[in-house]
Amino acid sequence: MVKHIVMYKLKPFAEGADKKANAIQMKKKLENLQSVIPGSFKIEVGINYNPGGYDVVLYSEFNDHDALETYLLHPDHLRVKEFIHSVMSDRAVADYMI
Repeated sequence: MVKHIVMYKLKPFAEGADKKANAIQMKKKLENLQSVIPGSFKIEVGINYNPGGYDVVLYSEFNDHDALETYLLHPDHLRVKEFIHSVMSDRAVADYMI
């Protein structure tokens, strides 16, 4: 199993919306990928209520490295990624096998 964790800091305002609205949009868009992309069996997105940390966290699990690569290159993921990159200011990512 592979775990894929990403933390995002969002811009105060982007794509015509504030940080909170964009965080909600990110959460919906990312969680919708679970039903579309094969090989991912858990996608969880949290909006951080601690004002000192990252704004949004993605926690996901995949069957194996190939399933993660399928997810990363899937056209639906690439569309969500485009939105995310337009509203984020920074991110941290970790992928590891267990």
